[in-house]
Amino acid sequence: MLLAAALLLAQAAPAAPAAQTTQCKATDASLPAGLLGWVAPGDAFVPGKAVALDTIDGAALKGLPAGSKPGKAAMIGFRIESAGIYGVALDQGGWIDVLPGAEGGTALASVRHGHGPECSTIRKIVRFRLEPGIYRLYVSGLAGARVKAMLVAGE
Repeated sequence: MLLAAALLLAQAAPAAPAAQTTQCKATDASLPAGLLGWVAPGDAFVPGKAVALDTIDGAALKGLPAGSKPGKAAMIGFRIESAGIYGVALDQGGWIDVLPGAEGGTALASVRHGHGPECSTIRKIVRFRLEPGIYRLYVSGLAGARVKAMLVAGE
């Protein structure tokens, strides 16, 4: 009896089922309405249009805020017409800072961080509470020669 119990305990537990993974039929094909501009690039950093920014060595980028990450960096200015929460979406890992005004200032605190939808090339979205006015977006800690970014309106 004792031997039978020991044999039962010694048996390996059944293997756990493999984690289910999402099978993507097409990357960026099923983006929600607020992110459709991700696949429709624009020239200006405005809500609903993605832009491709060239990166440079972060040490050479004028105005890069304190706390930025080492590596390549990029900057673009933008205007907000209506107060609200806006997201900044990136196609790669990186540090996102938003500063008010055309120069100087302190980086704004973010209100929420998240990832892009499954089956998308959006790596991250960081949201900020913005009032009407002029702002600057700085992204740092980048590895590539370009970064794709999009200003996302609403929650």
